[in-house]
Formats: sequence, C-alpha cells, structure tokens
Amino acid sequence: MTTPAPIIDVRNVSKRFSLQQQRGETTIKAIVVDALRGHGKRRDFWALRDVNVAVQQGETVGIIGSNGAGKSTLLSLISQTSQPTSGTITTRGKVSSLLELGAGFHPDLTGRENVFLYGAIMGLSHRQMAERFDQIVAFAELAEWIDEPVKHYSSGMYVRLAFSVAVEVDPDILIIDEVLAVGDASFQRKCIARIDAFKQAGKTLLVVSHDLNTVHTISDQLILMEKGQIIATGDPDAVVAQYQWLSRETACTAETKEWGTGAVKIKAARFLDAEGQEAEELQRGMPVRIEIGYEASRRIDAPVFGFSIQTTSGILVYGNNTQIEEFDLPFIEGKGTITLDFSALELLAGAYLFSFSVHSQDHQTNYHRLDNGHPITVRSERRYEGVCHMPVRWSVGKGK
Repeated sequence: MTTPAPIIDVRNVSKRFSLQQQRGETTIKAIVVDALRGHGKRRDFWALRDVNVAVQQGETVGIIGSNGAGKSTLLSLISQTSQPTSGTITTRGKVSSLLELGAGFHPDLTGRENVFLYGAIMGLSHRQMAERFDQIVAFAELAEWIDEPVKHYSSGMYVRLAFSVAVEVDPDILIIDEVLAVGDASFQRKCIARIDAFKQAGKTLLVVSHDLNTVHTISDQLILMEKGQIIATGDPDAVVAQYQWLSRETACTAETKEWGTGAVKIKAARFLDAEGQEAEELQRGMPVRIEIGYEASRRIDAPVFGFSIQTTSGILVYGNNTQIEEFDLPFIEGKGTITLDFSALELLAGAYLFSFSVHSQDHQTNYHRLDNGHPITVRSERRYEGVCHMPVRWSVGKGK
C-alpha cells in the first residue's frame, strides 16, 4: 500500500534576506544620510535553512519555537505570499491563511466589501460569498459594524472578521499565524470549536502559536524550530517538553542552585523506570524509583531527606520528605543510598525539575540543598490540562 502524497510538501527550503547595516550613529538622521551617500553595508540573513516538512491531508500540525526561529517565514512561503531562495514547496487544494492582523483587507473598504474581496481573491464568485455572508457576520459578531470601513475596527474586530472569512471560504488547507492571540477568551473558544469541526471535516490545519496548551491540544504533531531550522518533530508531548528545555536555557525562573554546610553531600540521583533502567524520560502512571546517593563527612543524627518537583517556569508542583512520611532514619555516616519510590508517577506530559535536600529535624541546619538540579521529561498517552493527574470516576444518576 503506497503512502498518499502530502498535501503540503516542503523540500530543502531556504530563505535569505538581505539586510542593510548602518554605520556610526543609529539616529534617523544618520540612517538617512548614510543611505543617501551609499554608506552602510549589506549582510545576508538566512531565516530558513534546508527545511523539510510533509503534512498529510487531514492532519493538524502546530509549529512552535522562540521569536525569530523562522516560523512565520515558513508559513508565508507555504501561503505563497513570498518565495523561497532555494528549494520547492508544493500544496494541493485551496489554501486560506491568516498570517498577520488584517492581511488581505483594504483599510478604506467596509467589512462587507472586504468579505467579498477576500472571496474573489480565493476564487469564489459573488454569489458563493453572498450565500456565506450571513454566517460570516454572525460568527464574527459584527452585524453593527459590517458596513463601516475596517480602518475603524479594533484589533479584536479585525481578527474576528478575518478568521470568519478564512474558514467560511471552505479551504482544503487553513494556515494560522498567532493572530488568534489578539481575540478575547470567548472568541478564542469559538475558534477552537470551529477548528475542531474543520478537523472533523478532514481538512488540514497548519498553526503557529506561543500558546502551548492550545497548540498541544489541537495538534496531531508538532514541529519545533530554532534559528531557521527544524530541530524536532513528531509527538506533541515530546516536542513541547524539548521546547520547554530549550526555552529554559534563555529564560527560566527555576534557577539551579546548590548550597548548605556540606556536612552531607547528595552525590547523585538515579531515576529508574518500571523496568529498572536508568532514564531521563518517564511515563505517566508508571512506577518510578529514585536512588539518592549521599556522603556524610561525620555522623549526622536524625537527618531529613526531602524532594520537590517544579515546572521549568518555576511553579512548585509537589514536595515531600522523610519527616512528613514518618520514615525513621536514626543516623547516617559515610557513603550510602536512600531510595524514593513512586508507585505511579502522576505528572502530566512535560518537562520538570527535581530538587533534593537533606537537613536537620528542626530545619535549622541545611546540610545540602540541590535545587532544580535534575531534569526529567514525562510522557503521557492521554492528554489532560494542568500538571498532575487525579484519577476520577464519572457516573449518571436520576434527577430528583
């Protein structure tokens, strides 16, 4: 059985921009003078380098990454609003895109006129757009404003009309670049519901968003981009986790710190999966054992070992210690290991940081604290909201 041809096929695509480098002062006057005199060097900036993407019909693919990673450039090339420097892009079917606020709208035309203009650009007749018009206006909630020039619209009104039109022209491929972030929460919920219906109809969706929860929920697969290249693609859980670690390198409130008297040192922490194999990637709901190696330079009476779990953005998820659990540890001396067992790790998919500590029973002496020093990734076959799983049961009863 042969695999069908991708509905979006990006092969070895690169995009170069030529940027002007000004010398000396960067005031407007200096820039203008340099330009008039022919000063200022140009340099090449590669927004994309040898990018390959294949999307099958009916798939929803999210693209994530930091600012300047090349996400919007890739979408503009697929939408054919710009051309690649090298490589080829093939799409099958009608493509509708929302690449920027108000793109495709003429500011001096009314909302009504812009609806029909967009339809004409997409190859639909006046009659076809007239049949869709009432539904477009109703979804956008702009009946009172539809005959006003769009230059008087707020950003939210722009987005509502743009999204409504883009979906109602019945494209085979819908491309969205971050514009939904401008709409209010109520409209975003409407858009998600419409996207679900779009997916159920077997259409293809390509979306860029910094809203990880939304893009994780709606996507069949994710693409992670950095510095104009694709560095990960596939399962949304794994790709989101990798993005979180990548983001942590540049901006993370969960700083790694190590401190204490040094009378006891936590030497190592080994994470063992259900098969007893050491792993940095664990499965939700499965047993996990953590072997914490320590070394005490002298006899320490009644030490307390503890741990905590944080998200990579610094949010505390859970903490516990031997004192809370009433685990009696009379003393330690020299080298040893203390073992922590989870019967089932109920963290949801994502990246987390483990901290470990050992201190006195009265909490007055910290022998060693290793904060956020042990990263792990959790995978989950099922998707939930939040950071932890709480088993629940639903039932139906008779009304009273």
